[in-house]
Amino acid sequence: MKKKFSESQITPENVFWNRRKFIQNFALAGASASYFATLPVGATSQDLSGDGLKDELSSEYVITHHNNFYEFSTSKKKPAEMAKDFKPGKDWKVAITGEIDKPGTYTLEDILRWGQVEERIYRFRCVEGWSMVIPWSGFELNAIINKVKPNSKAKYLEFKTLYDPKVFPGQKRGVFGMHTLPWPYTEGLTIEEAAHPLTLMATGVYGKDLPGQNGAPLRLVVPWKYGFKSIKSIVSIHFTDKKPVSTWTDRLPNEYGFYANVNPEVDHPRWSQATERRITDESFFGVKKIPTLMFNGYSDDVAYLYKGLDLRKNF
Repeated sequence: MKKKFSESQITPENVFWNRRKFIQNFALAGASASYFATLPVGATSQDLSGDGLKDELSSEYVITHHNNFYEFSTSKKKPAEMAKDFKPGKDWKVAITGEIDKPGTYTLEDILRWGQVEERIYRFRCVEGWSMVIPWSGFELNAIINKVKPNSKAKYLEFKTLYDPKVFPGQKRGVFGMHTLPWPYTEGLTIEEAAHPLTLMATGVYGKDLPGQNGAPLRLVVPWKYGFKSIKSIVSIHFTDKKPVSTWTDRLPNEYGFYANVNPEVDHPRWSQATERRITDESFFGVKKIPTLMFNGYSDDVAYLYKGLDLRKNF
């Protein structure tokens, strides 16, 4: 059940939409501006930023220079510099295994053939209390699910990030002093969440290839959940009958639950989740503080997934 909002509800539009028009015209002329991010003829652009409130796009600089990617660094600014040489190509491989009819190791080129790439504007809410509005390029995760054909035992999907300390120096040292996270980074969804039409496998942002610091070449985007669920640089998708143990849930189970749905009524043990700081431009000053919406503004689309589930206990 997709809601489509008018483009005029997002401001400013000119930078992104003019670029989009340019890229599409470039593609129509037969010259591919970008293998991953150029939209095929007939691709669509949708504002799915939530409840229709007027939202301002976060700038491209902010989106690509304010990142949590601890495989590189705990600094939000350093991943952009550290990822400058991380440019995975078409030979990137993803192992898709488990309770499915068509297990295998597929290249990025294989996977990109399965789904229709489109542009989507989503709200992005970090568990730390900041948020953005991001124009992604990508395709519905459901395209992968339909291709590999899960069987009746497949209740969950488990995702893993690339483990390679040569690429990700944060994987070979403690992230927080002497303590480290259990690598590789792992996340999970129920199969119903994964198959929801809002769940996106992102391949680009602002009409360009997804940069390394944003999780190139494939990252999950689940807009009604806190950002740590949107796992980056995916190399493994496993269909299973057991609930995956997510990395942050494994490390701090009282702070980071499996579902991680945006919920202003359930505070993080160390801070309130009732409001958020909306980051729009590179100055990072005068950040607007706004009320947080249940399910990040996507209640009408996703609340039915959790009918009968106590969202305080199952946070």
